[in-house]
Amino acid sequence: MPHAVTIATPGLQALILCGPGSSFPTFTANPDENPKALLPIANRPMVWYPLDFCYRAGITNITLICPPTAQEAIQTALNTNPFLTSLPYPRPDLLAPKDLDQNTGTAEILRLPQVQATVTDDFLVLPCDLVCELGADKLLQAWMVKSASLTDLLDDTRSENGPLKRSGGLGVWYQTKTATPIKGEETDFLATVPLPSSSVSPPKGSLFPNISKVVYSMPTDSLKDLLEEQKGFPTRHALLKKHPRVRMLTTHRDAHIYIFPHWIMDFVKENDRLETIGEDVLGWWAKAGWQNGLSTKLGLDTILGQSSTTAPNTDGKTSPVGSHTPKDSSTVHPPTGSQIHDAVSASGATNLEGPVRPVIRAGDKPGQANEQNDSTIPPMLAYIHPSSSTGSTPLIRRVDTAQLLLQISLQLAKLPSIEEVGSAEAASPFAHMRKVAYPEGVKPRTTITKQDSLVADNVTVQEKTSIKECVIGANCQIGEGAKLSQCLLMDGVVVGKNCKLTKCILGKRSEVGEGCTLTECEVQENLLVEAKTETKNEKFMSSSGLEATEEDLTEDDDDEDNDGNGNDDDDDEDEEDDESAEE
Repeated sequence: MPHAVTIATPGLQALILCGPGSSFPTFTANPDENPKALLPIANRPMVWYPLDFCYRAGITNITLICPPTAQEAIQTALNTNPFLTSLPYPRPDLLAPKDLDQNTGTAEILRLPQVQATVTDDFLVLPCDLVCELGADKLLQAWMVKSASLTDLLDDTRSENGPLKRSGGLGVWYQTKTATPIKGEETDFLATVPLPSSSVSPPKGSLFPNISKVVYSMPTDSLKDLLEEQKGFPTRHALLKKHPRVRMLTTHRDAHIYIFPHWIMDFVKENDRLETIGEDVLGWWAKAGWQNGLSTKLGLDTILGQSSTTAPNTDGKTSPVGSHTPKDSSTVHPPTGSQIHDAVSASGATNLEGPVRPVIRAGDKPGQANEQNDSTIPPMLAYIHPSSSTGSTPLIRRVDTAQLLLQISLQLAKLPSIEEVGSAEAASPFAHMRKVAYPEGVKPRTTITKQDSLVADNVTVQEKTSIKECVIGANCQIGEGAKLSQCLLMDGVVVGKNCKLTKCILGKRSEVGEGCTLTECEVQENLLVEAKTETKNEKFMSSSGLEATEEDLTEDDDDEDNDGNGNDDDDDEDEEDDESAEE
């Protein structure tokens, strides 16, 4: 059930980026007809979750951005899907820039003319695969207190005394090493420094204790490449001198929740080499706060309405994002490059301590540092979401692989329903009205564990069926004697008699024949799995588009006949040549 808009947030816009879903090859083989944004998470379209995240904070100026080829499918879902049509008014806008394709980077999206024209104020950027139980209002409050400036909030660009104070940004990172970690889940490397301490204690439930300033950001894969290339972990004295205590995280992940001031649109527009938000925009922005002269080279002094008073970097060049950073976990001494490399390659742990042996770059001098950048470059802040083994903290997760799709769906299925709790206000924002939406379709002598399962509308379940810890989509049919455990079934799936399915994901309108035993399998939409199939860890996908038509086969036969005739002639000519040679 959608929660009513409770907070007015005038002026703040939201952009939800709806990508192609290349990490779901089984279910988005045709991203134009089945875009990633419409894949179901716990029986709701994926894009419903970031939309709900915005509406709960009172943000109603929302724009979905997708490739033109996916526009029709997403627009149809916005007009017809009951979960999307039940969201509060006003409805989100759908923008499909003509130059946007499946390979466009996130920063490149912000640079597109249609997007530049759409964003007119401070804005929020979200991925379509975000599931965030934490209220956006708390993040906005933290941003306004810790990073926003009255100059930007009031749109007052008049400078009375000295340089303008401009708003910074806020991003969100969460721990991936949970009680049920996903093998191979992407992580990001993040280095932060603490904010100046305050004499006033933060209010109860505030996010302030978990907010710090970003000084370095990049994907962990890029960090590993850097360590291999540099044979260590290069650092700059400018960073070490300005921030002797740096905290490094290697098992967290960027949630791609960004609260940005409007000037970021100018920053991206003026720097056409920026391709992604997470690595390029955040990485260069964070480094500009401590690397001498970098803000001038990036054009930030002009964009922010400031005059550059810093000395240029003596090496005469800038470094790519993520080429220098120190670390400190609990002491003032960062670890050596080998310690970081071992930790990242082994387990990604963050308990890195030890003496530093920095790699000094040409042009870095021990006494040289950018003394002014910290005060003139608005900060990029990080909210580090605390983890809990008991599950007491709000859920924040990106769902961009099939494994995460299954795990998060099953996790949300365990939430008490609104019917069980008694009211929508007391329930989780992701709670469904009832665990079994259509009990009339369930025959007697069946077992459905309601505490950890979800069964949608118009689902029929035959006798002697067992459904444990599963999410069943609308209009599914479960045959007699079937046993399902930890499975996700999308809409319209048919499961035959006496099937045994464990940890499987079945695409829309797929069918599993009688007597099948499948474990950890994925089945593409509209696909039939033959009866009596027994397999494990297999992806059932159609070979549509690879099969030859009758016309193709006829042409191939003609070609073979021609080749055969031609070869005979060639053979005759070869024999004549041989006879001539012998003579």
